[in-house]
Amino acid sequence: MKLYSIIPAMCMMLLFVSCEKELDFKYHDIDPLTVIEAQLTPGGAKVAITYTTPMDQPMDRTHLTDAVVTLTDLTDGTVYNLHTDAEGLFVDPTPGIIGHDYRLVVERDGCRYEADATMYPPTEIESLEFNWIKMPYDYVAVFEAQFRDNKDSDGECYWVKLYRNGEIYRWSEMDDRNAVDGVCTYLTMTTRKDTDEEDDDTVLFDGDVITFTVSPISRAMHDYLEALQNDSNGPAMFVGDKCLGYFMATSPVSDSVEFHPDEIPEYK
Repeated sequence: MKLYSIIPAMCMMLLFVSCEKELDFKYHDIDPLTVIEAQLTPGGAKVAITYTTPMDQPMDRTHLTDAVVTLTDLTDGTVYNLHTDAEGLFVDPTPGIIGHDYRLVVERDGCRYEADATMYPPTEIESLEFNWIKMPYDYVAVFEAQFRDNKDSDGECYWVKLYRNGEIYRWSEMDDRNAVDGVCTYLTMTTRKDTDEEDDDTVLFDGDVITFTVSPISRAMHDYLEALQNDSNGPAMFVGDKCLGYFMATSPVSDSVEFHPDEIPEYK
């Protein structure tokens, strides 16, 4: 089922932007905060630990490796001690088990951080496609992805990511409020027909491969991602000493489509 009726409205919402006003902020220097980005998937556990970067300095993504990181399966009691790999990530290859509850503990420099997560099952991608939509300034290629949602319950949340030729293109959080008959629809405007008017952040060329990945997530994770989209640190996902970041346990699924502008239909 194609939910084309919502495409024009979605596009017009994306078209409108608020007025910008230049503000002069004074930033206060604070000690760097620990940032933990952790995920458990069918491919195992992966944890990145970094520091926040002061506003007046270049972004520093150096991984911190002087920590003790453990993952406990609260359902069966198994404890996994994660080790660092060549990239400075803490990893363990043991797959997460759907429905099991997990606790991640990070201990470093006298501090302790804990977070719990339940392992979510995968969803199923139904379709991926592009449509040309006529906008006042040009035709725009709208990407549409449809995937399955549990129609017998409300409140499911998802983290969706788009990759362009293997590199991240954009991402967003969403929930199942727009689901119809158990199908969620993700829409986003991508490139214009006149690529000379585009920049490198949005332009797509003939033959580009667009990969769509969707991960079921908790409401807390959804709210955290929503805060990031609004330039906020979001709700705390760890207890113990103060840190930023997240821990999620999920089963991502992906599918890809090639971008061929001459083969894309125009939405009527």
